[in-house]
Amino acid sequence: MATITLPASKLDQLKDVCKSFNNDKKELINVLHKAQGIFGYLPAEVQEIIARELNISVAHVYGVVSFYSFFTMLPKGEHPISICLGTACYVRGAEKVIDEFKKHLQIKVGETTADGKFSLSCLRCVGACGLAPVVLVGEKVYGRVAPDGVKKILEEYT
Repeated sequence: MATITLPASKLDQLKDVCKSFNNDKKELINVLHKAQGIFGYLPAEVQEIIARELNISVAHVYGVVSFYSFFTMLPKGEHPISICLGTACYVRGAEKVIDEFKKHLQIKVGETTADGKFSLSCLRCVGACGLAPVVLVGEKVYGRVAPDGVKKILEEYT
């Protein structure tokens, strides 16, 4: 796996985050949330710094990152798209909506477009079952999305 070079300013931010939680290993999840906010994802290099700052093993940090689906070790697009696959959304056609996004973006679930603009993922229940099927673009919620509405959603971000 190729190593990445992290910007010094972001490294300083990460170390400040760890300090703001008193470098307490019990605050690992909070630190990881903040770190993902800084970097957009949690590459191995970030996990190593967190482990060193909190005086815990890299394996422990990796275990937490890989366990919780909120955390990602892959960079997301500028506009991350998440399609809900909870029961209501699934029953109301979420799979067809996913297929339409895949067709328009020419990527698979879990991938990012070559230009880094969009990434595509699935999640379980966003708690808006009455609006099923639900799509999130960043933090913006789209309800009752039909396959023919996908193009219009994407046009908002191009």
